[in-house]
Amino acid sequence: MSSSDINMLVDMGFSISKALLAHSNDAEPSPEPPTTESAPMSNPVTSDQQDTADASGQVSTTEVAKSMKCDICGKLFKSNLEVEFHATKSGHDRFSESTEEKKPLTEEEKKEQLRILTEKLKQKNKEREEQEKKDAQEREKNRIKSGKEMAQARRKLEELKMKKLLDERKREKEEEKLARQKVKEQIEADKAARRAKADAEKALAASPSTPSSSTSTYRKEYNDTKLQIRLTNGQTLTQSFGSKEKLSAVRLFIEINRTDAPGPFSLMTNFPKKIFMEEDYEAPLNALGLTPSAVLIVQKKVE
Repeated sequence: MSSSDINMLVDMGFSISKALLAHSNDAEPSPEPPTTESAPMSNPVTSDQQDTADASGQVSTTEVAKSMKCDICGKLFKSNLEVEFHATKSGHDRFSESTEEKKPLTEEEKKEQLRILTEKLKQKNKEREEQEKKDAQEREKNRIKSGKEMAQARRKLEELKMKKLLDERKREKEEEKLARQKVKEQIEADKAARRAKADAEKALAASPSTPSSSTSTYRKEYNDTKLQIRLTNGQTLTQSFGSKEKLSAVRLFIEINRTDAPGPFSLMTNFPKKIFMEEDYEAPLNALGLTPSAVLIVQKKVE
């Protein structure tokens, strides 16, 4: 409610205090006008008139000031309180007494002023409701935006975690593949070395030697042996090994190529019945009687 609305209420017959109360209940706080009580207008008498009255001994009457007038905007006011309030609101500082009477509003004018005030109040309430609605929509928009940003951040974090996990698994598979390849290459290198050694020994044995008068027992030597390996699931593996290869090479071959369930195992033969111990794995196959061929049985190792 503006100062013009307060003046309108005063014109309608409301006291300045009630108009100010309505202003404080409906509008923004404004500087409080001085609380001096309204005083009736005095009847100023000029010094010349006083001298004339004293000289003549007769009572001289002058025109009575019926209102105060703002010399800047020309508005009329009934009391000093209205003048002070107008000065506070508008900043006007020049006032003078006036013989003009501030006419009260007619009933029609009062109704019109009341209608204008009512429309202003409705418009102000409407604007306030629209602003509140706009603020609520803005808050909801910000809440939805914040929720979407948080969901997007969580989704991106999950994607990064999944990518990291897949990269780790891929790296582990590559390392495992390289390790298997190295084992195979080592086995092949060992086989080649043993074959070369066997060929050298064979060539040395075939060279002429000094006849000996003593007779020696003839024992046939085999360079290779063929092993049939029975797994725990009933399937078999067949592979040739050098007769001087260690039993540990056979165990490594089984670990790489087995198709049954993984896990610790031991080796044995049925004919003759023999379970190979840990120290046997460092002995060559011909020393263990596994040449020129043999059947090895894989059995789960009992802890």
